[in-house]
Amino acid sequence: MSEGTVGGDGRRSPTERLAEDVADVVREEVRAVRAQVGEAARPAGVGVVLLAAAGGCLVLGAGAASTTVLRVLETMLPRRLAAAGLTAGYLVAAVVLGRAGLTQLRAAGGPSARLADDVRDMVTETAGRVLPAGVDAARDELDR
Repeated sequence: MSEGTVGGDGRRSPTERLAEDVADVVREEVRAVRAQVGEAARPAGVGVVLLAAAGGCLVLGAGAASTTVLRVLETMLPRRLAAAGLTAGYLVAAVVLGRAGLTQLRAAGGPSARLADDVRDMVTETAGRVLPAGVDAARDELDR
């Protein structure tokens, strides 16, 4: 006779019945949690997709606005000077915003401050390589 059974007629012991009842309750709860998570994740998934689409539209809108500004500048300035001015404006804005962001990261301290220092070092190194190449390209273009 196996442990947990009473007699040879296959009746379950109270321990076995309790174990099966607990297992049934756990299975039902797991199903309920799965259903709740699934219901909660669907709208979140749609929300993430909508936010990604909004970001894409924002990028396209910024590109269209940039093109519009360039076209307006081209009515007042030679084409190359308009493009150079707009590019310089974007670069100045990037530097100002980047410095403000790094200042905020440093002020947060801890890992954020280390990240700010790492980013600053990478930007400095990259700028040290890119700027001379850009200056040379601009000189070549102006010499034509």
